[in-house]
Amino acid sequence: MSKGVAKLLAILDLEPIGRNLFRGSSPSPSWDRVFGGQLIAQAMVAASRTVEERMAHSLHACFVQPGDPMVPIFYEVEALRDSKSYSTRRVTAMQRNREICSVFVSFHTGEQSALGHQSKMPDAPPPEEVTAETLARHPGFQELPKAVRHWYEPNRPIELPHPPIELRPVEFGHFLGQKLCDDRIHFWIRIAEKLPDDAALHISALAYASDWTLLDAVLARYGRTVLNGNNILGASLDHAMWFHRPFHADDWLLYVKESPSAQDGRGLALGSLFRRDGALVATVAQEAAIRERR
Repeated sequence: MSKGVAKLLAILDLEPIGRNLFRGSSPSPSWDRVFGGQLIAQAMVAASRTVEERMAHSLHACFVQPGDPMVPIFYEVEALRDSKSYSTRRVTAMQRNREICSVFVSFHTGEQSALGHQSKMPDAPPPEEVTAETLARHPGFQELPKAVRHWYEPNRPIELPHPPIELRPVEFGHFLGQKLCDDRIHFWIRIAEKLPDDAALHISALAYASDWTLLDAVLARYGRTVLNGNNILGASLDHAMWFHRPFHADDWLLYVKESPSAQDGRGLALGSLFRRDGALVATVAQEAAIRERR
């Protein structure tokens, strides 16, 4: 097993310390706060440990206050419902006896549906056409901020603060300060190394990855990106996610992002995740506080 996969599995392998009580840790104590994707992924793992033979179909998280990456996180799970078809869990993430995040997760047994439709996957070049080597040959690649270039250099090392999330942007202009005319941006995303064949694990892994660069949807029309945070202060306020169809988080997924609104120091980002065969597998929504550093 590679170090990257071991690191991700360690994040998602919570320690049971009591009835419906689990302890998790952060991978990078040097950060100034706990990554939001980590909180929702670990909450998803904790909730899943209390449910049998049902898969998560939605989560709704509210980030109450920043988490300290130096301090263990305790996840307390409360069973709110166990009906014939659905189970609902409330997960409270605590540090120093203070709540830092509250997450509701709903599980479903699965059933035959009288209805079946989805949004159409937009046209986009396949990930093989937007490789790191291709991006490195872009005339403006060397002009990218160091924090951005670091993610897209060929032979990028796995030993990064985050587990092995691989990103391939379809649009490149907003990294160079260009204001994008289209309301949407597109990324190919996946866990860069093979994960065990466990559907619940893949759901938690995608929940983790879904928070990475989602706010670029808000900033792209201004020619800015969250990966170059020198003049942007962003903090997630909440995060919601719905899981529609089966997927593997270590396969390429097209992450289509857009922002219908930004005002009063807040920005709303929406995301749709498609398999390569066009199936819509998940939908994401997040609002964040976004301010310009003065």
